Amino acid sequence: MRLAIQVRRWRQLGFSTLLCLAVQGFAIAQTSPPPAQPPQTAATPAQQHPTSASTRKKSSHGKRGSRKRGQKAIDSTRTREIQTALIREHYMQGEPTGKWDAATQAAMQRYQADQGWQSKTTPDSRALIKLGLGPSPDHLLNPESAMTTTPAAPAAGDPDPGPKTGAKPAPPPDNPPHQ
Repeated sequence: MRLAIQVRRWRQLGFSTLLCLAVQGFAIAQTSPPPAQPPQTAATPAQQHPTSASTRKKSSHGKRGSRKRGQKAIDSTRTREIQTALIREHYMQGEPTGKWDAATQAAMQRYQADQGWQSKTTPDSRALIKLGLGPSPDHLLNPESAMTTTPAAPAAGDPDPGPKTGAKPAPPPDNPPHQ
């Protein structure tokens, strides 16, 4: 029994020593300087500064062109959906082609102008929602309770449409709570 305890202690001491050496070796390998490069030979002036235009590198620090961000074009499947909705609303005629052409742009401009919105060639989010092409509830955790569209208007026959301000009515002060 005593021998087993001594063997266990020596084994622990050996493993901890190996661990310390491994950590130290890893730290030295991470912080060591890069290997020395061989000395450069002196170059002639003609080799240092090339004069030929074909050997010069173009500078990447010069003027940078403005980079357009965001979506570059409308996807053909999304264009087909938009065209189908515009045909359904009688702003286009024919079959959806899937190409964002001049006829589609004109129809979208007319639709947005008729709604009283800014009439631009790219579809406005309000126009897409009104056409029934708004956000998809597929990615939502609780799609039945999410506010992805505007709330429905109260029915015409509803006797009490509720407060117009959106605040809860306060209970009468003389009404004690029920127990």
